[in-house]
Amino acid sequence: MTPEQAFAAICLAAVASDGVVGRDEARSLRIELEFRTPYVGMDEATMAGLFDDLLELWRSEGTEALVAKAAPCLNQVQRETALAVAIQLVRADRIIEPEELKFIDQLAGHLALPETMSQQIITVMDILHRDALAMAGE
Repeated sequence: MTPEQAFAAICLAAVASDGVVGRDEARSLRIELEFRTPYVGMDEATMAGLFDDLLELWRSEGTEALVAKAAPCLNQVQRETALAVAIQLVRADRIIEPEELKFIDQLAGHLALPETMSQQIITVMDILHRDALAMAGE
């Protein structure tokens, strides 16, 4: 698996972490990747082929296997960004299911980042996604 495939695989695993890849989740995934290198340069057919292959792997082997195959193909910088983007995708609908929290914990383990780095990324993403204006009186 190339780093490009691996990064996309982790993003797909994030949106599929609750067992379903819905239309809104697929759109969020596309939006999250479409301005990143190398995906910005891919035409529709290439991008569709990439995700068809990854979806086939996800359907046949599951989320855990998809992540296990992808993680070793990324360097540390790519792993850090993959964790942040995965959290972004999981939290995009503002509803965090228990299986999604479990996925983030497992993903952090598979990515083998230093614990302090994983916690920093998770903390920053929590800050990014909190409803700060609703908390104005607190």
